[in-house]
Amino acid sequence: MNTAAPRSGDGTIGKALEVLDLVAQAERPVRFSELLGLSPHPKATLYRLVQTLTNLGMLRYDVDRQTYSPGLRLVRLAHAAWRQSSLAPIARPHMDALSEALGETVHLAQLDGGQVLYVDKRNAADPIEMFSQAGKVGPGYCTGVGKAMLAFLRDDALDNALSQQAWYAHTAFTHTTRDSLMAELETVRTTGVSFDREEHEPGIICIAAPILTDTERCIGALSVTTSTARKSLDDLAGLAPHLKSTALQIAQAAASWQFPGS
Repeated sequence: MNTAAPRSGDGTIGKALEVLDLVAQAERPVRFSELLGLSPHPKATLYRLVQTLTNLGMLRYDVDRQTYSPGLRLVRLAHAAWRQSSLAPIARPHMDALSEALGETVHLAQLDGGQVLYVDKRNAADPIEMFSQAGKVGPGYCTGVGKAMLAFLRDDALDNALSQQAWYAHTAFTHTTRDSLMAELETVRTTGVSFDREEHEPGIICIAAPILTDTERCIGALSVTTSTARKSLDDLAGLAPHLKSTALQIAQAAASWQFPGS
């Protein structure tokens, strides 16, 4: 599954995907003038792309509000991709059971181009406001699920993934160098779990585990996320057996599933 932003050299299709990305990332209907302010394309080029995408059903135009939003055809394609290319349909019952048992938010993620793609989320009974939502892309180097997956990549794949990290200090606890992260990844390989120690968002912590095939190929990661107001890192560490058991159940359920690149 590749959700990386299209490159400018990808021609008309790449430009069209850039427009779809802009509309989707807005998370609300947007006017053409807003898209023009965000897009690198000239007005005439952008208008042509928007019209084509609208005619194809990839975008929906609201005549009254003069806004664009994702079209039904795009939604159908997204649902098909979710069913066929992600772990989400397989993992959902296991995530539901884990979230209900622990009373905390559970995330499912997969790695794409060195970044984290959140493919599903099961909220706690008393949910916490946080960045991660299904469909969002987050950094690999400073999230629990990201570190859980990076730790189990082959050396060449890990080198490639790390070359794509921003190393931006989101908080005072964020890894900002490859060397500091690599030291932690060694621990993750040994323990089978990783932690987000308020590295991406202040007050948000998690414990995560990789979802590994019987050949040790990492196909995703599972996390239990909470706030420092509700639990400590030691509390989360005590959840490791539950988390690892659920990750194993998902891996076993996915054994007959055909993933891209498998």
